[in-house]
Amino acid sequence: MNLRTNSAFMKNRQEAFCYIHPDAHVSLVSAINRHLPKEADAYSIVIVCIGTDRSTGDALGPLVGMHLRQYTLNNTHIYGTLDQPVHAVNLQNTMEEVQAMHDHPFIIAVDACLGHRHHVGKVCVSEGPVRPGSGVNKKLPPVGDMNITGIVNLSGYMEYAVLQNTRLSLVMKLSRAISRSLYIALFSREKRSILTGRPFSDDSAHSL
Repeated sequence: MNLRTNSAFMKNRQEAFCYIHPDAHVSLVSAINRHLPKEADAYSIVIVCIGTDRSTGDALGPLVGMHLRQYTLNNTHIYGTLDQPVHAVNLQNTMEEVQAMHDHPFIIAVDACLGHRHHVGKVCVSEGPVRPGSGVNKKLPPVGDMNITGIVNLSGYMEYAVLQNTRLSLVMKLSRAISRSLYIALFSREKRSILTGRPFSDDSAHSL
């Protein structure tokens, strides 16, 4: 669980999309592709879905991981599901395992987020790492070459209580939007690379 401030929207090429917008998945797929490495075969894609099923608001990451496990993607590895969550206790060991198991991994971090009331329900895509635990004042190692976060509730007061009282329906909708967009982006990139031998262009998202 991390924290998204107003100033954060101005940094790190961050893009935000409301999941209920009719074209949200197209915009989200394009944003994901803009942050992925252009050489499709040069990196293993590792998606680290951070969070725990013991807290409704913080279950976003594990739910995304669970949905992604239902898809088949070559050279893509998923860490963090409802059954095997990646959280504060095992995050360091998980990242050590990722580095040991995969050559040149490109890591996509997925996490829930607290933010301004006008941003609740938005999905944010940005370059660079996410800082897990910042939303509840925990200091954990940064994770990711890029990150995708879903803003599940308000920040600023009683963060643990806020997480426990987050609407499950919102978390489920955000998890489906993120997992579907990730799948489309990665599958399209993989398919285009196989068929043409060329790097993926985010324009392909509009043809799906």
